[in-house]
Amino acid sequence: MDFGLSEEQTMIISVARQLADDFEEEEKRLEEEGLEQSDSLKKKLAQLNFTGMTLSSEYGGQGYGNLEAVLVLEQLARKCPSLAGIFHETNFGPVRQIDFWGSDYLKGKYIPPVCNGDTLISIGMTEPEAGSALTDLKTKAELRGDYYILNGQKRFVSAVGVSDSYMVFVRLTEERGARGIGTIIVDKDTTGFKFGRRERMMGHNTMAQRDLIFEDAFVPKGNLVLEAGGFAKAMLCFDVERVGNGTISLGIGQGALESSIEYSQQRYQFGKPICEFQAVQFMLADMTMMVEAARLLLYKAASNSGKGFPSRLESSVAKCYSNEMAKKVTDLALELFGGYGYSKDYPIEILLRDSRGWAIAAGTPQMQRIGIASDLLKRRFDQRR
Repeated sequence: MDFGLSEEQTMIISVARQLADDFEEEEKRLEEEGLEQSDSLKKKLAQLNFTGMTLSSEYGGQGYGNLEAVLVLEQLARKCPSLAGIFHETNFGPVRQIDFWGSDYLKGKYIPPVCNGDTLISIGMTEPEAGSALTDLKTKAELRGDYYILNGQKRFVSAVGVSDSYMVFVRLTEERGARGIGTIIVDKDTTGFKFGRRERMMGHNTMAQRDLIFEDAFVPKGNLVLEAGGFAKAMLCFDVERVGNGTISLGIGQGALESSIEYSQQRYQFGKPICEFQAVQFMLADMTMMVEAARLLLYKAASNSGKGFPSRLESSVAKCYSNEMAKKVTDLALELFGGYGYSKDYPIEILLRDSRGWAIAAGTPQMQRIGIASDLLKRRFDQRR
């Protein structure tokens, strides 16, 4: 197995790393003031051809594989949650579903603006009573003439208000479970569509989360992406999103490790830098082993998938391990920093808070383990009986 990177891939890493380093102070300001992602951030990424780098070149994308996107996202997530969030949405998010399954009309309408840094597309999946049990969702779309009429509510949707469009999972028929579920794109100016209040979250302060509320929302029938029964296809795209999610956790862990290495050489106690104490050396070694293991799992899932879908097994293993790695590594980093790790003047407390959120998004570690076991044993486990 070749672990080497090409000259082009190495250059991509260098550009992304420099962008994150240059933007670090601005990122701190956004975090402290609770400001959301702005149009200027989308344009900044677009100037470097980072928005839509995994999307079809026919519609303005760069046509790169998943690995190149992982390389960029890892670097951005080290220091810049807002840039990482935008990059994730434009390369691993619901726009990939349009690229894979959308009509020519939908591809032409939505992909170029994403690639140009003009728009974001967020995903609406979770509902008040349907999170991990996604096939219990109740949001309905009823076809009447040339429009689908949507009624229902989506919860914990990121970048609401900043995004111009939303990929919404809806029930299209009365069939139970996955058979009646499809997806449709809803633009933010749609009649009968509104946002809930901004949620007060532990982290992800630059990615505001709100409910999506549909009260007889009129959506053109041409905005349907996947018809009833398309749930399995939507989940194939979700395997891509799991890799992106895990990569942000990888970046968080790498950022905590880098900060800890630097701090351990600057902080003096008992007349010498704390890196000379064996306890600190063990902490740094443990952090490094976990980060490196997560990186290998994610690179494997991304490399094996090329420009397509990662396997559910590889994406679930990579996401689950990376999510839990980030929580453990940031916790160790906070201990290493001591009181300064708990201070908002240092980066560790932000990384620790954000690490918890990514483990919940796109499927909890517990749900990943169920999927892993299902793939290993070649059978499904019915959670309802």
